[in-house]
Amino acid sequence: MLVTWSDELSVGIQEIDEQHKVLVNLLNQLYNAIVHQHGNEDAKEILGRLLEYTRVHFAVEESLMRILGYPDYDEHKKHHELLLNEVKMLGEKVMNGKKAIGFELLHFLKKWLTKHIMEEDKLYTPFFIARGVKTSYEKRSWMSKFWNSFH
Repeated sequence: MLVTWSDELSVGIQEIDEQHKVLVNLLNQLYNAIVHQHGNEDAKEILGRLLEYTRVHFAVEESLMRILGYPDYDEHKKHHELLLNEVKMLGEKVMNGKKAIGFELLHFLKKWLTKHIMEEDKLYTPFFIARGVKTSYEKRSWMSKFWNSFH
C-alpha cells in the first residue's frame, strides 16, 4: 500500500475521516494498478474517480466552513483550488496520453493528500467541534453509505 490510514491522518471528526479514508483507498487502488501493471486504462479510470471524489470532498468541507463561519475559509478554499488545479492538470496529461501514470504522480498525490490533511484540515477541527459538529455518529448515516460507494 502507498498510504496506510492511521490516527495521525485523523482530523477527529468521523464523517470527514470517512471521506479521507475513501481518498486513501482510491490512492492505494491507483498504486496497486500501477505496481501490478493492470493496464493504463484501469489506472486512468481510478485516477478519474480520485479526481471526482476529491472535488466532492472539497465541496463538503467548504460547505461546512461556510455554514459554520470558519474564519480561514478563503485561505483553505484557495488551497483546495490550487491542489485541484494541479491534480487536474496532471490528470489531463495522463488522460491525453502525454504523461504516463507512474510513481512520480503517485508520490505527488501521496504527499499532497497527507500534507493537506495533517497540516491544513486539522486546523478546522477545534473550530468545528466548538460549533457543535459531532466527532462521531452513533449509527451509520446515509452519507457514510454514500462515501463508501466510491471504494
